[in-house]
Amino acid sequence: MLTLLLYVLIVGLVAAVLFLLASAVFGRSEELGPLPEGTTATVLPAAGISGADVRSLRFQQVVRGYKTGEVDWALARLAARIDELQHQLAEAQANTGRWQTPVAPEPK
Repeated sequence: MLTLLLYVLIVGLVAAVLFLLASAVFGRSEELGPLPEGTTATVLPAAGISGADVRSLRFQQVVRGYKTGEVDWALARLAARIDELQHQLAEAQANTGRWQTPVAPEPK
């Protein structure tokens, strides 16, 4: 039983030494600095927002969830685009009505 315990301790010690050696040789890699204040990694195109763009949105998570500034920004952009499309649709429907003048029936 003592031999088994010694084997386990030796294997653990060898694993720890190999881990420390690999950490010293390869390091922690290159660390990225934090994003500057007021910037975000969340991306939406400047024009032509599509459903695929909305589905691919990802927000940075913080301790209490998503950054509210990023979520508010994305929602404001989407709301503005929806308003723009609704306005264009209303204009197109109004223009369609102007071009189609009702035809009066001929008197008999």
